[in-house]
Amino acid sequence: MALNYIWIAFFLIAFVIALIRLVFFGDTEIFAHLVSGMFNSSKSSVMDIALPLVGNMALWLGIMNIGEKAGAINFLSRLVGPFFSKLFPEIPKNHPATGQVLMSFSANMMGLDNAATPLGLKAIDGLQELNPDKETASNAQIMYLVLLTSGLQIIPVTIIAQRAILNAHDPTDVLIPCMIATYVSAVAGMLLVGIKQKLKLFDPVIVGWLGGITLFLATMVWFFTTHLSKEQISLFSKVTSNLLLFLVPVVFIIGGLVKKINIFEAFIDGAKRGFETSVKVIPYLVAMLVGIAVFRACGALDYMNDGLRWICNELGLDTRFVDAMPVAYLKPLSGSGSKGMMIDVMKTFKPDSFAGRLGCVFNGSSDTTFYIVALYFGSVGIKKSRYAIPAGLFADFAGIIAAIFVAYLFFG
Repeated sequence: MALNYIWIAFFLIAFVIALIRLVFFGDTEIFAHLVSGMFNSSKSSVMDIALPLVGNMALWLGIMNIGEKAGAINFLSRLVGPFFSKLFPEIPKNHPATGQVLMSFSANMMGLDNAATPLGLKAIDGLQELNPDKETASNAQIMYLVLLTSGLQIIPVTIIAQRAILNAHDPTDVLIPCMIATYVSAVAGMLLVGIKQKLKLFDPVIVGWLGGITLFLATMVWFFTTHLSKEQISLFSKVTSNLLLFLVPVVFIIGGLVKKINIFEAFIDGAKRGFETSVKVIPYLVAMLVGIAVFRACGALDYMNDGLRWICNELGLDTRFVDAMPVAYLKPLSGSGSKGMMIDVMKTFKPDSFAGRLGCVFNGSSDTTFYIVALYFGSVGIKKSRYAIPAGLFADFAGIIAAIFVAYLFFG
């Protein structure tokens, strides 16, 4: 229901703004921009996103099927069972969905974009099997989606790479701010959903795991900043991410050999489901990306930025952060749009400027809430998202605020 109103709002807002620009400002090209945006986004949603997704889905769901038959998913379920049973009490003990969710989170945390979406769609499908109302999001699915949209990521590989391409003096200087901002986003989302679902958040198991994760992140930050050079950090990020990306199928294949399963046949069975899932999500992709495109084309984001700048000036606040805010506006709507805006901010204000760095931190502080909800819930036929979107946006907002604070703290 929430997506219904949001999608309608995209078109109505775009039409009203475009009409005002035509009647009062003589902008005779505005509706041409809107129409062009609709056609271009509908084409790119299929040709640039859905079709490449077919290959990735087939590959990674095939690998996941090997892992399931080899027992890797059950192993992960037992490993994190105590913690996940507190956050996801609807999932039975040692259920494969626990391992699927963990695999998805692991791929996101390591910035493994190619693997993250297929593994995420597999996880939401596993949770759907436990969902008693197939058209309404379950508590477990909402908790999963909100944690996913927080974009928790240890190594923002693509952001560092893009800064290097644009000749930033120190491409890795946004790594720690990104880690802090995305962690704040994840914890904020988890706490809000936990309170809504009346979970026992101060349970020793939850406190222990969160404390352990916090200690791990703090230790890694300390190690990076005291023992590695900037070039070494960049090299470590690249090597680790690609090593883990290739290590997963190798481990699953070895497990399959030990279990004496037909590995190739297991891969083919999983890959077939990948194709079916990819085709199923195309209408949801087209609908969401077309709505976002017309919202951008009408100039609404520029007006939002002008209004924020005026408010900051009136309050006597520093306005440097406003230059990077378009990245924050687009992040909940479109990952590619946010990335494009991040690049545009770096090109306009230079990669080493305050706005250039903050734009990168914004991009690494959360994930695309509307896109993920539409894609993941659409893939399993969920029509009622309940409070998933408001909770996801709350996590996004927490990440944005944290990003602004850490940017001023690290970059002045």
